[in-house]
Amino acid sequence: MEMSARAGTPGQTPSVAALCIAALLASLALLPGGAGRAHAADDASAGAPKCLACHGSEGFEKKLSDDETLSLYVPGFDFARSVHNAIGCTGCHSDIDLNRHPPSAKDIKSAREYSLASVEICRGCHADKFEQWEKSVHAALVRDGNPAAPICTDCHSPHAVIKAAAATVQEVPCRGCHSDIYNAYVGSMHAKARLRSDQSYAPLCSGCHSAHDVKPVALGEGPRAACVGCHADALAAHQQWLPNAALHFEVVSCAACHAPGAKRKVDLMLYDSRSQTQVAEQKGVPLFDAGTRSAADGKGLDALALWNLLRTLNREGMAGKTTLRGRLEVSSGPEAHQLADKSKAVSDCKFCHRRGSEPFQTVTVSVLGPDGRRIKLGADADVLSSVISIDSVGGFYAIGGTRITLLDFLLILAVFAGLAVPVGHLTLGWLVRRYLPAQSAAPPGTPSDAGAKPQA
Repeated sequence: MEMSARAGTPGQTPSVAALCIAALLASLALLPGGAGRAHAADDASAGAPKCLACHGSEGFEKKLSDDETLSLYVPGFDFARSVHNAIGCTGCHSDIDLNRHPPSAKDIKSAREYSLASVEICRGCHADKFEQWEKSVHAALVRDGNPAAPICTDCHSPHAVIKAAAATVQEVPCRGCHSDIYNAYVGSMHAKARLRSDQSYAPLCSGCHSAHDVKPVALGEGPRAACVGCHADALAAHQQWLPNAALHFEVVSCAACHAPGAKRKVDLMLYDSRSQTQVAEQKGVPLFDAGTRSAADGKGLDALALWNLLRTLNREGMAGKTTLRGRLEVSSGPEAHQLADKSKAVSDCKFCHRRGSEPFQTVTVSVLGPDGRRIKLGADADVLSSVISIDSVGGFYAIGGTRITLLDFLLILAVFAGLAVPVGHLTLGWLVRRYLPAQSAAPPGTPSDAGAKPQA
């Protein structure tokens, strides 16, 4: 394996730029405050200028076994400002012997393998943060072998960790993977408030999703819990004008109203009513198998297929009782972050509560995947209004928006039947009072037929 650099290589005279960076690093240690930090670190950072003589050369890299290249370049100025400067290079690279460096050979199979091994170095000092990360969806993706799943060094450049640098909209590391969501967030009321003032309490990514213990939004109350964390009086404020506000908070996501430009849908989550948890799919045992997917000829689950799915999940001997819990939400992650000012939020009841309303034209059925994210299968919009779905989606009904025609007809019949009883009773009573007294008032022996003649 080879190591190369545009400005210098091991065994050659260090570049002028690298020597300047090393000199800068040494001079920073002599500045007020810098001297104290250098003294506190004892000899930990003493080797940094020597290391940067080579590693400070831009383009310095190593060719790996899989023909990838691993960058060995460390920006000296950034490292000098980094919180890791105090522990020096050997604080993390304790396996390096400067007297025998570089080694004649060091087999690194891939850049990803090298990064994954580096995680254990971070764990040595940041055990609490590492424990939080291990419970996150990011760690679950790493365990699942996802090569794009973020680890410590993907969010925190180890040679340029600046305290509180990620506390600004422009520097949040999440945008590296979630650029579409970040771009949507930048246009939101939260980002605009944050950009107007450094003192704003408007949330960044970690304000809602946390920094290390990142959970899928499908778990628990999801983003609603994050919203009410800041907007604690939201329910009381909505109760002043919104009928049945508590139920709306339960079945309608905040973004469904506060992202007015978003496309909406209904997600029917498979839910265990006994354990009060969402049904989770076990790894290697998919609930949405090929038979389920083909039940609706590629158009998604129809009402009959959904009914059959629930019947299968609730067959005799099953431990739980699977039902469907509906929730009105936006169609994508970026749309969930396009939050507008509250003056622009949807507040017209007719937007949802009318026949053919847009939010009820897209339906999905979901189950929790092994990593905690929802696995969704498309469903026909008719599952919300089919008579077959009365038992399936009984827990999700929007007046005017998800009408079942047969139920409307049965309701009309019930109303007429209910009115027929008192009306019939009153009519019968009037007939009895009108005709029966006249017959009972005739003297004994009087023929009932006024036209009859007495017999001889």
